[in-house]
Amino acid sequence: MKNTGIWLDTNQAVVVEIINGIESFFTIPSNIEHFNVTGGSGTRFKGGPQDVVQDRKFTERKKHQIKRYFKEIIEHIKDTDALMLFGPADTNKMLKKEIETFDTKLDQKIVLVKKVDSMTLNQTIALVRDSFAQVS
Repeated sequence: MKNTGIWLDTNQAVVVEIINGIESFFTIPSNIEHFNVTGGSGTRFKGGPQDVVQDRKFTERKKHQIKRYFKEIIEHIKDTDALMLFGPADTNKMLKKEIETFDTKLDQKIVLVKKVDSMTLNQTIALVRDSFAQVS
């Protein structure tokens, strides 16, 4: 039996697998750019031409990068028997929504989606182990 727990945010996903009581983990980097969009520049003349910053272009690129990140995670966890998702923001809920939309088999294997703060690697492994022990 293969149980998988994922702690993820927009920087990385820590995937913890428990296969017949043996724990292993690996990390998947997100490669999502963190955009720091600044305002356009103007001229020294009142009413002069302004440079416009296209926020839409940045948000669209970030959306595509998140989709690519989620697809990579899903490829690594397709053969799991039970799945738990953890994370500090809404990234775990976004991944759940992506799984619901594109992989209904895997969606049925999700047993828990929980919001947790940033954690060390050992804390993440312990959280996954303890959460599966409570579910079993």
